[in-house]
Amino acid sequence: MSDENAWYYCLTHGKAERGVGCRGGDRMGPYPDEATARDALELARRRTESEDKRDKEWNRGT
Repeated sequence: MSDENAWYYCLTHGKAERGVGCRGGDRMGPYPDEATARDALELARRRTESEDKRDKEWNRGT
């Protein structure tokens, strides 16, 4: 379910959108504001990079 006041990043349109929009599988969020929604792909990239680093460290036993 979408929050009509929240911001989402739409993967279909490649932009931040507010409220009900494209189907949930095509969106990331919700985010607290438009600026954060616009940065969704970068946020996801950084989080993935950080978790990949943690996985490598865990696999090495450090």
